[in-house]
Amino acid sequence: MWEQLWSFSFFTMLLAISPGPDNIYVLTQSLVNGTKSGIVTTLGLLSGCIVHTSLLAFGVSAVIAASDVAILVIKIVGAAYLLFLAYKVFRSDASITISEEAPQKSYLELYKTGVVMNLVNPKVLLFFLAFFPSFLWNPTENTILQFYVLGLTFMVVSFFIFGGIALLSGQISTYLLKHSKTGVYLKWLQILVFIGIAVFIFIP
Repeated sequence: MWEQLWSFSFFTMLLAISPGPDNIYVLTQSLVNGTKSGIVTTLGLLSGCIVHTSLLAFGVSAVIAASDVAILVIKIVGAAYLLFLAYKVFRSDASITISEEAPQKSYLELYKTGVVMNLVNPKVLLFFLAFFPSFLWNPTENTILQFYVLGLTFMVVSFFIFGGIALLSGQISTYLLKHSKTGVYLKWLQILVFIGIAVFIFIP
């Protein structure tokens, strides 16, 4: 169990650090509206993860309980999707754009925006489907509870990373503007993480 959780936390940390729409949005809101706004935005984004975790837990658990073949199919589909994400990152622009022209919003508006951003993005559920099942430590017992433990771990690790981005938003933005090659390094980090998880899925 603990070995799986450590591996899961490690990959989650790398993914949270890699540039994406969520952490860039947190960075932007922190720059424009302050650190508290970035943290509130983070809480909104992570709240949406509860819904995705529930859909995953109650939907996939039934499939996993059905047969070993179903587990293998989920692994194959998950690995294929992760490799597809790696390919999309490879084809994308490595530059990181930070806008300081975001509109001022109240804490409630920021929280609701974060929740909606997460819930209406089907890619989040697809990613959870590809990522979570391989870290179940005992697929034959109470997978619903295991999915919720993984979901909570994902939210806690992401909160600390995103919260750190909010707290250090000024320094991070200054560093990114001064070091243009940082985007390239982070791009390849993201590619390696996706490929690494895809390979990890098939390690006994």
